[in-house]
Amino acid sequence: MASETNALSPDHAAQPRSTPATSPGARFLPILLVLFAASGCAALIYEIVWFQLLQLALGQTAVSLAVLLTAFMGGLCAGSLGLPRLNLAGQHPLRVYAWLEAGIAFFALIVGPLISFFNRINFTGEQHGVAGLLLRGVIALVCLLPPTVLMGASLPALARWIQATPQGLSWWGWLYGGNTAGAVIGCLVAGFYFLRVYNMAITTYVAAAMNVAVALGALLLAKWTPASANPDPAAPEPVAEPEPAGPHAWTIYAAIALSGATALGAEVVWTRLMGMLLLATVYVLSAILAVFLSGLAIGSAAGAWLIPRVRPRLALGWCQIPLVAAIAWTAFAIVHSLPYWTDDKLTTVDPWRMFLLDLKRCVWALLPATILWGASFPLACAAAARPKQDSARLAGGIYAANTLGSIVGAVVVSLILIPWIGSAHSERVLIAISALSGALVLVPLIRQTKSIALGTGLAVSLAAAALLWASVDPIPGELIAYGRRMGVNVGASTILYSAEGRNSSVAISQWNTGAIYVNVNGHVEATTEPYDMRLQRMVGHLPALLHPNPQSVLGIGFGAGVSAGTFTRYPTIRKITICEIEPVIPPASTRFFGVQDYQVALNPRTHIVFDDARHFLLTTADKFDIIASDPLDVFIKGTAALYSKEYFEAVKQHLNPGGMFTLYVPLYESDEPTVRSELATFFAVFPHATVWANLRDGLGYDTVFMGQADPLKIDVDAIQQRLDRPDYAPVAQSLSEIEAGSAVQLFATFLGQQSDLGPWIKGAEISHDNDLKLQYLAGWGINSAMEDVLYRKMLALRRPPHNLFTGSLESVRALMSQLVGADR
Repeated sequence: MASETNALSPDHAAQPRSTPATSPGARFLPILLVLFAASGCAALIYEIVWFQLLQLALGQTAVSLAVLLTAFMGGLCAGSLGLPRLNLAGQHPLRVYAWLEAGIAFFALIVGPLISFFNRINFTGEQHGVAGLLLRGVIALVCLLPPTVLMGASLPALARWIQATPQGLSWWGWLYGGNTAGAVIGCLVAGFYFLRVYNMAITTYVAAAMNVAVALGALLLAKWTPASANPDPAAPEPVAEPEPAGPHAWTIYAAIALSGATALGAEVVWTRLMGMLLLATVYVLSAILAVFLSGLAIGSAAGAWLIPRVRPRLALGWCQIPLVAAIAWTAFAIVHSLPYWTDDKLTTVDPWRMFLLDLKRCVWALLPATILWGASFPLACAAAARPKQDSARLAGGIYAANTLGSIVGAVVVSLILIPWIGSAHSERVLIAISALSGALVLVPLIRQTKSIALGTGLAVSLAAAALLWASVDPIPGELIAYGRRMGVNVGASTILYSAEGRNSSVAISQWNTGAIYVNVNGHVEATTEPYDMRLQRMVGHLPALLHPNPQSVLGIGFGAGVSAGTFTRYPTIRKITICEIEPVIPPASTRFFGVQDYQVALNPRTHIVFDDARHFLLTTADKFDIIASDPLDVFIKGTAALYSKEYFEAVKQHLNPGGMFTLYVPLYESDEPTVRSELATFFAVFPHATVWANLRDGLGYDTVFMGQADPLKIDVDAIQQRLDRPDYAPVAQSLSEIEAGSAVQLFATFLGQQSDLGPWIKGAEISHDNDLKLQYLAGWGINSAMEDVLYRKMLALRRPPHNLFTGSLESVRALMSQLVGADR
């Protein structure tokens, strides 16, 4: 098998273009490029769908995501290494590729049912700790290995058809770039259209149809073409570049592995930081991934164009060195540039305009580095090529090294570096690795050529890299606290504490008014503002007062600890379990919100479980008298999994007889389709549910949904008598602090029930696990300022709740009077 012409020799200067392709198979290469791009489009659609499905089963923690990524990319690595070692003598490479595509379609169609099967198994018992982590890995591997192995084998299969002449190696780069460009399209159409308009099943069918079409196209090409295509028939038998031979050949593979590690490591860091900066909706994360892939595609095309014109080893080495500056640029842009852009992103209610502005920010910050990473792959293939080498083994080996490095980079950065040393120092590590990667490639060349100029250039570049390494600034607490509002909020408060945990970044801020806020990933989660304190305590007090004898509680999300802390006031409650995804939050909140949350984290009745809330609920055998959920806002990617019909049914199954479930639902940063969907989904599982309002300055702001299995009857006098008991004095005091010192004052927040709100929610989207439409609806309306409008619409439908409240005539009249007063 061919390798390189004199265009790759050590004394090479720029060469003229090679003779145009005239072989029988070469003229079909553009068609193959289109087919491989379509394959890349389908692959990204699958990746988005599969990751969403598996995260439902295994959780949204960084550990779970690392396991999923390892399983996905591990399959790609295994496929790229495995196919070249199969005995496929006499088989047309394009026919092999066609069967690979058909196999991807087949296995892709059964991945969804397979994941659903494992979802059902997860209900059988607890799966936490190391045993749970191993189980997650096995589940992900079983589900993803068959299709991802076939995906990984596709490029080596095509490489076996194209001889590794300079033009042939260039075509490898074009194919890799075309596949990545197709992935960009897949990312955008899946994230912005198919999953928003349809569901995961329909989206999967579309991708599978694309694979089948590609397979049919490849079979036709195999029928019309010879078993080997030489895009450069005029080129002589290629010779390898002398310097990589022998002991230095490994440096090419090491360099491309390090390049993959920095690329995926940086993607982890930058996705996290850009998610804070832009709000991590499902659309923003699709935009970030699309820009990242676009840069890889552009870079791969540039590298393919360069192969016949440069010395590939030299070009590969110098491709890594500018990455140092590119990584430093992105670090600078995220901290010092993007937060201060002054467009109308914060105020526009046109979602398309908002996401285009997000896309512009991503291009500005991410594109330079991704182009250089994209160019590295085709250059590495050309630099490692050998005379008579099996081209499939060459392409598969380089691809496997790059993929293996990507796995290590993503896992190490997400699970170790960020929680250990933070984002800024992680970026410094990536800068150092990029410099090392360039040196690995260039040092053998310097020794072979004894080039003083090349050695001096490398030394100067490494010195510059050290300066750039030192220039990376820490992530400001304001970015963690305010995210996209950092530019307008700087100076309005003081950052008291900030930390980057394994799953989330947390900042505690004190505003000039004296209010203290806990902020997670660039968004407010809880505050000491009077309206927020009222909401947080309502989540706990409503079910605890209405349950006749609550003893066990599950709190979903710690936040400031205020909701969970309300349960410490109740004398009958014996056990408080809190499920929190981020370990740094409880100690930080306890330090700054200890008065407001009654030191709940330190209470002997409290047990904190650090896990994804959905995964914990689906895998625990425990049942509870009360489940109180105070999650992140629903537009944050992943949170919609805590608002689906299937999740609510799981909650219902984990309630003891007479148990009650409360759920925080905001009206701010939301729109009518989102709130109607949330309410319709909740009523679908809890038909006897009630809705309770929380106002801000007399205007609608947020709500609490409360559900239980049986119709609710509230004896106002009985509740008041309980509040008047000496052992309930702490409860009464807690309520008085939010201006709800009596049962009448608390229950006057009643907003409606299904008999009232049914007409408003008729036809609303029911959020299911197999589509999670809610995250797409919610992400579409985050700039809406409709909180009071939505409240007034619901209030207008409320009828006097005589079927709900009982008690003395005086108490019921007082309550109805306050409810009527709210109507005015």
